[in-house]
Amino acid sequence: MANADRIRRRLSTPQSVNSVINTICKIMRRSNCQGALQYVPELSWLLFLRILDERETREEEEAEAVGAPYTPSLEPPYRWQDWAAPAGAKRIALQDAAMGAFFAFVNGEVLPHLRERRDQPGATPRQKIISEVLSSVERTRIDTERNFLDVLDKVEQVRDENIDPTHVFPLSQVFEGLLLKMGAKNNDGGQFFTAREVIRAMVKAIDPRIGETVYDPACGTGGFLAQAFEHMAGPGNANITSPEQLDVLKHRTFYGWEKDDIIYPIALANLTLHNIDEPPHLPRKHANWQRVLRRPVSGRADTS
Repeated sequence: MANADRIRRRLSTPQSVNSVINTICKIMRRSNCQGALQYVPELSWLLFLRILDERETREEEEAEAVGAPYTPSLEPPYRWQDWAAPAGAKRIALQDAAMGAFFAFVNGEVLPHLRERRDQPGATPRQKIISEVLSSVERTRIDTERNFLDVLDKVEQVRDENIDPTHVFPLSQVFEGLLLKMGAKNNDGGQFFTAREVIRAMVKAIDPRIGETVYDPACGTGGFLAQAFEHMAGPGNANITSPEQLDVLKHRTFYGWEKDDIIYPIALANLTLHNIDEPPHLPRKHANWQRVLRRPVSGRADTS
């Protein structure tokens, strides 16, 4: 019961989120991820899969309530709830098997499957993003199965239902703090990220509307684009009055550019988890980025 209470505890401030994340980082530092350059990417894909799983579970329940079909991005046993969650059937079965069976499954089956989703016939935009986020993850960096399981248990606490959206951007807030520490650690001048309060004020002042496009040429973890989406959609998507508007907003509105290979997958994850279904409009640095710059962009809605 005590463990369940900790998981249900509401994370209402950036400090409360950081407390959980710092605990995860301590475990990672003792398990072959001593620097932020190592544990930031590891934490990125774990948090992404955890929150994506919660998001798709909710979407499936909503679809069932109205009798609509729904196909999740991942099938068993490759969903977080199957192999990573403490009560996951696959995790329990593997833990009861031979020593090392869980690690072998994650590195030998889960990660290859996730990287290959974009190559499957009919892959959805979200499946392509999953593969892009995991594209450079050959195996977990954590050294032992026990430490990895401890990390998974802590990541389980970072749930949408536990986080107060008024004060916290789940992924971007977490990684902005980590990347600032990483910059200071390596004496490279660090990274600069705009404060969330400033982002909200700027987006409110610009007041982008559905039908306009938003471009951020140095988007970092995607905070401006994510906030622009929430502003344009309105509370509870109140500003969206037709399926066509929703399609435009999710697929043909947001464009960005980020050259840092560490921050790039974080931005993709953050935008996907903010319901922007096609962040491929955020190209890798080796892509033809001039093509993105030439896309029509409304001056009113340009958050750059």
